[in-house]
Amino acid sequence: MNNDAIKELLLKLEETSIDFTVTLSGKESNKVNGLYKPETHEIILHNKNFKSDNQLVYTAIHEYTHHLLTEKKLDETGGLGNCGKARAHTNEFWAKFHSLLEIAEKQGIYVIGLEDAPELAALTDDIKKNYLEKNGTLMLEFGKKLAEAHKLCEQANIRYEDYIDRVLQLPRTTAKTITKISTENLNPAVGFENMKMISRISDAQKRNEAEQQILSGKSPDTVRSMMVKKSQEVDVKTRLEKEKSRLEKTISQLTSRLEMVNESLSNL
Repeated sequence: MNNDAIKELLLKLEETSIDFTVTLSGKESNKVNGLYKPETHEIILHNKNFKSDNQLVYTAIHEYTHHLLTEKKLDETGGLGNCGKARAHTNEFWAKFHSLLEIAEKQGIYVIGLEDAPELAALTDDIKKNYLEKNGTLMLEFGKKLAEAHKLCEQANIRYEDYIDRVLQLPRTTAKTITKISTENLNPAVGFENMKMISRISDAQKRNEAEQQILSGKSPDTVRSMMVKKSQEVDVKTRLEKEKSRLEKTISQLTSRLEMVNESLSNL
């Protein structure tokens, strides 16, 4: 693949209003596989690092994600954003990156390749069933045991906090999180770390939506970003509804005042 072919491939994933260049360095780097220069909108790929075009495409999409988010920031700030100093790999970045990878997979541009690695595919099934899911189940049971210990501490007039701190030697925040998760109807197949994320969602319907997204193969960053966007949408709606109510009240008060003024004028 050459520079132009890679650029054309990236533009198929998503258009951009800011032109960019792709440069194959022809070098090998032990530090990075590629980089993006926001000041010049240049993607540099150390192509000697890759054993296949598929690996090269993965890194190209990674760097192109930086470009698209740079474009977004410049649009939001009217071109005044300092894109070179911001933290690069945010949750927004990973969510966008993973969405582009999904598009690339649908277009046949990129594949993970598990189907060509049967031993890895078998190991993946083993990890998911016998480690991620079992760990999730174990932590659910652990949370229920902690809840039981809490009740027994109260019955014995023992401070539960001291019991957690010095008997179990467990951080309080960890104990609280594990106990909370055990009270939710979560599927342990998503794994304990994802259970923690999902349990932070207060709305039961949204929790279920997040869980289903994880089970369908969405990355945790993608799901987290989706939940943030939905929350922001709700906040905007709530703010507008409050503003509407406030304006209606003001209009009503002004209308009443206007009627009083007109009545006073008519009596003069």
